[in-house]
Amino acid sequence: MPLDLRTSALCVALILIGAAAQAADDKPILPALDIPQSLQGVVPLPMAESQLPSVEAREYFKVSDKGVQLECPTFDAKGDLLFCEVFGGTVFRLTPDKQLSSVVPDRELRPAGLAVHSDGRVYMAELGDFKSRGSVVSMAADGIDVRTIVSRDDGFLPDDLVFDKEGGFYFTDFKGGSSLPSGGVYYIAPGGGKPVMVVPNLRIANGIGLSPDGKTLWVTELAGGQLHRISLADATTIAPFGSSVVYNFVGGGPDSVRVDADGNVYVAMYGQGRIMVFNPLGLPIAQYLLPGRDDGHNLRSTSMVIRPGTDELLILTNDWDKGRGSTIFVAKAVGKAAPSFLP
Repeated sequence: MPLDLRTSALCVALILIGAAAQAADDKPILPALDIPQSLQGVVPLPMAESQLPSVEAREYFKVSDKGVQLECPTFDAKGDLLFCEVFGGTVFRLTPDKQLSSVVPDRELRPAGLAVHSDGRVYMAELGDFKSRGSVVSMAADGIDVRTIVSRDDGFLPDDLVFDKEGGFYFTDFKGGSSLPSGGVYYIAPGGGKPVMVVPNLRIANGIGLSPDGKTLWVTELAGGQLHRISLADATTIAPFGSSVVYNFVGGGPDSVRVDADGNVYVAMYGQGRIMVFNPLGLPIAQYLLPGRDDGHNLRSTSMVIRPGTDELLILTNDWDKGRGSTIFVAKAVGKAAPSFLP
């Protein structure tokens, strides 16, 4: 091939190569996400809550090597911690020197909430068949002499309860679903009687607490993912314009509620391995994180309680089938324990 033709062919080839390269360079680059490490864990903190003051609790007591559903912590007059296991019907007692004992008051009971009356009797909210046949019972401190307060025949699913200063108590009705608001909050007067509805149309009403002055009721909706702040005109009447949803949770799971002496509200986040804290107006101010949560451990954080006369916060959780059993963790609460309403 003559030199000029070879030169022309080479030029054409170079032009074609250049065109192909240019075409490749002009191919659009797809937008890509750069997800930060903080959002890549099993249960990342929602962006709106990631900047809250946070602290990791430490282990206080290992209850079991099995993942049992611990719930309903409260303290009796002797300073012993009482708590329960839902599915086995067990009520545990942990002394200040960490001696653990247990009773099963009735193998048919499914305890979810405990509260101690001034007469020493322990009141239990229990979930029965988990459909419509739960009850509230009371028992002696050693688990004997079980008496019915709210019968299973009444059609409630009592999950948690709290006494007021008169000796009556509120309980949550754990019925409904995310699109079925059939649960609520009810009140039993000090002398007993039929439950009186206070807050209707809730989607699995779960945790419940009272402000230190007894005028504000706090309630969580497990399936609704909301925190309700209820101003009371009297024990069974909501004050005019007194009911509001002060917080919508991300990821769901608001479980038990406790209130400290300053009116701060603690909410256990079930399935998230943490406790959120709100001020008396319902604004989030802090959170407690459980060890291992980023790797999917200790996520079933159900409840918490502050030891009377102190700011020692005890947090109950279990690791279900992940191998770390059921544990009580401890941290310093934002405020001290609220005094009991009962004399």
